[in-house]
Amino acid sequence: MSAFPSSRRLSGMTGFTLVWAGQIISVLASNMTQFALTIWAFQETGSAVILGTIQTVFIIPFIILSPIAGVMVDRYNRKAMMMISDLFSITSTFGILLLQMTGNLEIWHLYVAAAINGIGNTFQWPAYSAAISTMIPKEQYSRANGMMGLIDSGPSVVSPILAGALLPFIGLTGILTIDVVTFLFAVSALLLVFIPTPAQSEAGKAGEGSLWHQVTFGFKYIYNRKPLLGLLSFFLSLNFFMGMAFPVLAPFILLRTSNNSTALGAIESATAIGAVVGGLLLSIWGGFKRRTYSIFLGEFMTALFCIVLFGFGRDIPAWILFSVLGALFFPFTFGASQAIWQAKVPPDVQGRVFTARRMIAWLLDPITPVLAGVLADYVTEPFMKSGAPLAQFLGTFVGNSPGSGIAVQFIVAGSIYMLIVIGVFCFVPMIRNLEDRLPDHDQIKPSGSPSAQAAS
Repeated sequence: MSAFPSSRRLSGMTGFTLVWAGQIISVLASNMTQFALTIWAFQETGSAVILGTIQTVFIIPFIILSPIAGVMVDRYNRKAMMMISDLFSITSTFGILLLQMTGNLEIWHLYVAAAINGIGNTFQWPAYSAAISTMIPKEQYSRANGMMGLIDSGPSVVSPILAGALLPFIGLTGILTIDVVTFLFAVSALLLVFIPTPAQSEAGKAGEGSLWHQVTFGFKYIYNRKPLLGLLSFFLSLNFFMGMAFPVLAPFILLRTSNNSTALGAIESATAIGAVVGGLLLSIWGGFKRRTYSIFLGEFMTALFCIVLFGFGRDIPAWILFSVLGALFFPFTFGASQAIWQAKVPPDVQGRVFTARRMIAWLLDPITPVLAGVLADYVTEPFMKSGAPLAQFLGTFVGNSPGSGIAVQFIVAGSIYMLIVIGVFCFVPMIRNLEDRLPDHDQIKPSGSPSAQAAS
C-alpha cells in the first residue's frame, strides 16, 4: 500500500500520532462541510424532512454493512481498509465540489454523497480501532484511545463556529475545497506509516468459519446474554425518542434565529465543549463504582438539559447553557457502557460483538430523522400556527413564532425519554444490576460450560 519500504516508514506511537493528526484535521474539515451543507440545504428547501432524509441515507449503509465490515477488517489488511474508507469520503466531497463550482449542485446529489460517505464510515471505525493494537505497545493503549476520543469531540468544538464564520466569505465552494485538501493530507499520512499485520491467536483460529458464521456470531453472543440484550434494548428505545428531537435541531435554531448560521454554530460548539469537559471530569473522578448508575444519571441529565429545557429555551444564551450542561453527561453514558461491554465480552470476539451491538442500537436511526422531519413540517409546526386552544396554551411556554412546533416536539420527546430512564431504573433489575448478574469475561473459567463455549 505504500511506495516506501516498511523499514523506512514510521511505526509505533510516532506513526500512530501522524495518522491521528491526519484524521483529526480531516474530521475538522468534514464537520465544517456537513455544517455548511446543512445550511445550504435548509436555505434551498426550508424543509426539515430533507435534512432528515440525508441523515437516513448516510446511516442505511452502516446498518446494512456493519457486521460485514467488522469481519473484513479482521480478515484483510487493516491499512488498506483505512485508506478505502478515506477514499470513499474524498470521492463524495470532490464530486459535490465540482457540482457546486459548475452551478449544478442539487439536493438529490447530497443523497448520493451521503450514501457514499456512509459506506466509508462503516469501515472506518472498526479499521482504526483495530489498528491501535497492532501499531503500539499495550502500555500506550489508554493514551491512544484517549487521542481517538478527541477525534469524535475535539473538532466539533471549533468546526461549527469556524464554518459559520468562513461561510459568508469563502462560501460553500471554499469550505468544500478545504475538506478535499485535508482528505489528501489524511491519506498521505497513512502512506508514511507501517501498520503490522497481527499474528493469529488460538482464539482467532477457533473463531474461523464461513463469512455468514462470522457475521452472525456477534448477534448470537448478545442474544444468549439477556442482561446485555436488555441494556441494548434500553438504548434502542432511548435512541428512538432522541431521534424525534436531535435531527431537527438545525431547523429549530435556524427558524428561531432567522437563518443565523453563526448562532447554530455556537450552539453546536457549546455541545462539543460540554462533552470534552465532561470527559475530562469523568477521567479524573472515574464515575460510579456501579457503572449502570453512571448510565442512568447520564441519560436522565442529557434528556433534561439537551432536549426538554432546550425546547423551552427562546434565546441563544439559554440554548448554549443547556447544551453545555447536557453534554457534560454524554461521557457518563458512553464511557460506562463501553466499559461494561469491554468487561463482559472477551477481547478476541469484541470486533464482531461490538459491530452487532452498534447495528442493533442504531436500528431505528434510518427512520427517526425522516419521521422527526415529517412531524416538524406537517404536524407540530402547522399545529402551533393553527390558533387552536391547546396551541395557544402551549404558546405561553414556547411562543408562537416559527420553530415553536419543534420546541413542543423537543419537550414531549425529552419527557418520554426521562420517563423511560426512571422506569427502567426502578422496575427492571436485570438491567440495573447487570454487573452482578453477568460475570466479567476474565472470571469465566475456560471449561466446557455453555457460557465458555458461546464465547469461544
